[in-house]
Amino acid sequence: MDLIDFARYVGALALVLGLVGFAALAAKRFNFSGLNIGAKADRRLALVESLMVGAKHKLCLFRRDGVEHLVLIGPNGATLVEGGIDAPAISHLHALTESEAV
Repeated sequence: MDLIDFARYVGALALVLGLVGFAALAAKRFNFSGLNIGAKADRRLALVESLMVGAKHKLCLFRRDGVEHLVLIGPNGATLVEGGIDAPAISHLHALTESEAV
């Protein structure tokens, strides 16, 4: 095996590992948690939406049994901002997205 072949193998390995690392960083950045293959449809708890407020603070909207809770998560822990929000109906959400598209 030549030195050139060895360098080519090492370069290909570095390229593949770099692409895998880039994909992991992109998945973390865009909150991609993977495909929910085989996930239960009757789950009681769901993360509806999340938003980064600052460098270390995140607002999360959780739905539990049809009731939503807004939680601020930061380095000092989690704080309930608003609880007991009635979750909008699915048909209402579709009507909102259709009216925004027009």
